Amino acid sequence: MNEEVTFILDSTKESMDGSISHLEKALVKIRAGKASPVMLSTVMVEYYGSVTPLSQVSNINTPDARTISVQPWEKSILPDIETAITNSNLGFNPMNNGEMIIINVPPLTEERRIQLVKQAKSEAEDAKVSIRSARQEANKELKALDISEDLQKNAELDVQELTDTYSKKVDAILDVKETEIMKV
Repeated sequence: MNEEVTFILDSTKESMDGSISHLEKALVKIRAGKASPVMLSTVMVEYYGSVTPLSQVSNINTPDARTISVQPWEKSILPDIETAITNSNLGFNPMNNGEMIIINVPPLTEERRIQLVKQAKSEAEDAKVSIRSARQEANKELKALDISEDLQKNAELDVQELTDTYSKKVDAILDVKETEIMKV
């Protein structure tokens, strides 16, 4: 196979890997049944005049499956952290005990679980669209090359094989997340 074709296949694979990692990051933010420090990954706190991620100003733990504890390195920012969590629209009600913030994660209702599954499916579909557009881009680049028809067809088949493989990966990741969300 010629170098240009190999380069196109490698860059397509890289692009599809990017779609998968983006999907995984997006799905981590969709909460399943149990508490996780990642649930607070989007929370930003006003700290000495600049907006800082919560994880950079505190220690976030999960003592049990339904509780998240946030222990700031400076107790003076406890009220700021409490406000930031409340304003983050995550549906949490933080409690400040003077030492740390305790968040009780409410169990998900059936309705909320269905909503989260829809959100996960939407993220998965976005990943598939991204994978398909990487395929289209690769095929366009292959057609622009000055190579034999056989080599072009074989390369297009390789691109399609990559597309199928990555689409199956997306489905597998979605199935795992769906099971995780629907588990009571």
